[in-house]
Amino acid sequence: MLPLDASPARAIILHADDDVAIARAPLTAGRRIDGNGAGTVTVREAVPVGHKVALRAVGQGEPIRRYGQIIGFATADIVAGEHVHSHNLAVASFARDYAFGVDVRPVAFVPEAERRTFQGYRRPDGGVATRNVIAVIATVNCSAFTTRRIAERARAELLPRFPHVDDIIGLTHKSGCGARYGGPELDLLQRALAGFARHANVAGFVLVSLGCEINQISYLIESQTLYMPGETPCFPPAVMIQEAGGVAATVEAGLAAVATLLPLADAARRTTVDASHLRVALQCGGSDGWSGVTANPALGHACDLIVAQGGTVCLAETPEIYGAEHMLTRRAVSRAVGEKLVERIRWWEDYTGRQDMAMDNNPTPGNKAGGLTTIYEKSLGAVAKAGTTPLVEVLEYAQPITRRGFVYMDTPGYDPVSCTGQVAGGCNIVAFTTGRGSCFGFKPAPSIKIASNSEMYRRMVSDMDVDAGRILDGASVAEVGEEILDLLLCVASGEPSKSEAQGIGEDEFNPWIIGATL
Repeated sequence: MLPLDASPARAIILHADDDVAIARAPLTAGRRIDGNGAGTVTVREAVPVGHKVALRAVGQGEPIRRYGQIIGFATADIVAGEHVHSHNLAVASFARDYAFGVDVRPVAFVPEAERRTFQGYRRPDGGVATRNVIAVIATVNCSAFTTRRIAERARAELLPRFPHVDDIIGLTHKSGCGARYGGPELDLLQRALAGFARHANVAGFVLVSLGCEINQISYLIESQTLYMPGETPCFPPAVMIQEAGGVAATVEAGLAAVATLLPLADAARRTTVDASHLRVALQCGGSDGWSGVTANPALGHACDLIVAQGGTVCLAETPEIYGAEHMLTRRAVSRAVGEKLVERIRWWEDYTGRQDMAMDNNPTPGNKAGGLTTIYEKSLGAVAKAGTTPLVEVLEYAQPITRRGFVYMDTPGYDPVSCTGQVAGGCNIVAFTTGRGSCFGFKPAPSIKIASNSEMYRRMVSDMDVDAGRILDGASVAEVGEEILDLLLCVASGEPSKSEAQGIGEDEFNPWIIGATL
C-alpha cells in the first residue's frame, strides 16, 4: 500500500501500476497530491471518502487498474485529478489469464503439538461443534409457522432445564413445493436441509411437514440418507400437520419430540480441541471502497493462519468473484480444480443471460455510495478474504466439505443464501466483513463481523466485532488478522458474537431457490 501526501494520508495508492488513488478523507478541488511517479496531481473536483481519483490521463476505452488489476474501462476521456466512478468507468469483456496453479505455494503447517486450541464439542462421527443446539426444520413453507412456534415454545418451556444446550432454533424457508419431484431444484433444497440436520453444531433435529408437499419427509430422508444411526436404521423425529390434526396438535407433538432430544444434547461438554477443527465460512456484505484494503486482507491473513493450523476456510459468492476468478485459478492445486471454478463462472454467465440479467448487476447502490464502481473492482477486493494458500477444492452449493485448507463453494452473492450453502457444507463459524454496516448473524454457526472503516465501527459498535479500519491509521494487516483469529477461537469456545448476543440468525437461513416455481 503506497501512501500519498503527508501524514495523515489523504489518499492511498494500492499498487505501483494503479491508475487511481483512494481518497482517505474527502478531497476538495484544488488539493494537490503526489501521484507516486505520475507527478503532482491536482484534484479537479470533489472526491468523497473511499472513492477514486485519477492519477493520470486515461483515454476512452482504455483499462483502469486498481490493486494492479483491471477494474473496468473508461467510458470517456479522463484527465488526472478527476473523480473516477460510475459516470466514467464501466465493465467490458477482457481476457483473463487463468494460469492454473502458477501461484501455488507450499503451506508451512504448524506442528500438531503447537496448534492453537478452542473449547468445542466432539461428536461421535468425528466432527467438532462450536455450538450445541437442537434444530426444528421445516420441509416446506407451509409448515414454517408451526416450526417457529415449536421452537419458540421449546426455548421458553424446555430449554431452561438443560443448561448445556445453547439454543433451540427453528429453520424455515420459502420452498418445498411448486417444484418438479426428483428435479435438481428439489435436490438443492434437500441437500441444504440435510446439511443442517447433520451439522456438527446440531445435536438433534425434528422435521416438520404439512403432509402433501413435493418435499415429502420420506423422500428427503431416503435421498439424503438421514436415517438415525443404530443397528437398524430408523426415521428421525418428525411431525406432520395433516396427520397430527392441525397446527395446535402438531406444536404439542413437536414439543414432545424436542423433549426426547434434549437430555442427550445436554450431556455434551466442551473439551479442548485444536484449531484444525475450525471451518470458517467467509462472507462480505455492504462492502465499501475500504473493504478490499482493510477488512478483507486482514481476514485473508487470518485465513492463512487457520490453514497453517490445519483448518478450513470456505470462500463463496460466485457473482462476486467475477472478474477476479483468475486470481484464484492461479492458486488451484490442479488444472482440474481450476477448470471447475471456470466452469461455474461460465454457468453463471449463461444463467444470468437466460434471466435477462447481467453479471455487473452488482455493486449495489450502497456499495457505489461507498466507492465501489464495478463488479470487477468489488470482486478483486472480495477474493482477498481467502488469503494466499492453495485452492484445494471447488464445491457445488451445499455439498459437504471434505478437504481441509482453502476451498471454494459455488453460491449466489446474496449473503443469506450463500452462507446457508456454506454452513450446510459443514462450516461451524462465520467471518463476515462489511463497510456499510451489515447486521448479519447466522444460526447455528456464530458470525463475527469485521468493519472495514473505524467511523462505521464506532457508529455501529453494538453490531461490529472487529475494527479493521485501524489499518488506515497504522495498524498492520497481520496485527488485525491475528486479532480476528483470536476472536474466532474465543467465539468458537462459546463467547457470543455481537449478532449472536442479540439473537440474530434464524431468519438468515435461506436455501437457494433456482429454476421455475410451478
